Amino acid sequence: MRRSDDRWVRAGDRHWPGSARLATSCAALFGAMSLLVDWDAGSLSLPRALLWLGLSAVLFTILLPARVTAGTGWLAVRGPWRRQMVRTDALTTVWRYDGVSSHLVLHDTYGHRLELDPRVLAANPLIWHELDTGVRRSVERGTLLQGTDVLNRLGHAIDEETVRSVLKASGLS
Repeated sequence: MRRSDDRWVRAGDRHWPGSARLATSCAALFGAMSLLVDWDAGSLSLPRALLWLGLSAVLFTILLPARVTAGTGWLAVRGPWRRQMVRTDALTTVWRYDGVSSHLVLHDTYGHRLELDPRVLAANPLIWHELDTGVRRSVERGTLLQGTDVLNRLGHAIDEETVRSVLKASGLS
């Protein structure tokens, strides 16, 4: 059972394991096919095999999505090279950048910065709940100076998407 005062209980991206398997499969398939084609051509050598395996590792790193987790008062994003973490109950600013790759940028009072794809929040209600709860605490404490409108719009968009999904699943739309 989940307790509200337990800071180590986590909500994670429920789609991440499938995305990680896809990244692994694509990289393994690329590596196997390139080694097979090179072997069939008769030009496979140790340096070329190492090159193909290295390129497969690079492809895996590029395709592997960042892992998003949240808990009471914190949000973390772990990528292949670094881990970003902010205190959601001590946020100072929230920005949303739209374009080809939409992302949220969150800053806390401790100087930490985090970038996050808003689609992860829409796809994972538990992560959104943890972030929303932390934002409400930031507003109560007076630390969130900029970005409440961004989060309100995002919250409305997530709620609309959830309603559409429920209506579609129930056959009402």
